Amino acid sequence: MTSPIPRRRINVTKDLPNQNAYTLALNGEFSHVAFDEVRAPLNKGKWRSEIFKVEENLPMDLEVGTGNGTYFAHHAKTNPNRMLVGLELKYKPLVQSIRRALNDGCKNAAIARFHAFNIEELFNEGELDNVYIHFPDPWTSPKKPKNRFVCKQNLEILHRLQKPGSFINFKTDSLVYFLWAMDEIRQSPYKIIFETQDLHNSEMKSENFETAFEKIFLREGIKINLVRLQKV
Repeated sequence: MTSPIPRRRINVTKDLPNQNAYTLALNGEFSHVAFDEVRAPLNKGKWRSEIFKVEENLPMDLEVGTGNGTYFAHHAKTNPNRMLVGLELKYKPLVQSIRRALNDGCKNAAIARFHAFNIEELFNEGELDNVYIHFPDPWTSPKKPKNRFVCKQNLEILHRLQKPGSFINFKTDSLVYFLWAMDEIRQSPYKIIFETQDLHNSEMKSENFETAFEKIFLREGIKINLVRLQKV
């Protein structure tokens, strides 16, 4: 039996002694669609009905680590009939992400400041559809793999939270992380339906959206690794 992953603790926004424009915006201007670490778990099982106010059968996707939100806004805008929840820990990119989506007229996007390792506190079993994990911190130090989100334990959790037929897209510039993660993935309940260590010379290139980080990596000649996993 797999050992449970300890809960990850993060600062509570409202208790920060020095608030700035981004922390204030999280619980102020954008509080209807942006949730801090205290308010976010209150949406568990109610994202569709209470936050998006849509029918339960409409798909709801998740992006783990939105960064500055270029993919987050793109996904929401090009998929108006799919709801999207983003997770991001850093205040500035979190606010940038939700602001981008709102400026694009999206009414199907929400975001939470929440540690991805605690994801079971945010969603019920079968509440999620597709999951996107783009360029997470590779934690390449020998002592750091325990911090990598794409691991067997977290994949088992995601598998419970996703609906059958849903997929995970995991994309990274780090071959070290990718090869390590593939070993973890092969021990998980998911089926590998596509895998490449050179995304931009693969058949998936045509449907790929280049994130801000990805554009930088490509300019530096770094190949992009991608795997798509499906819950069957």
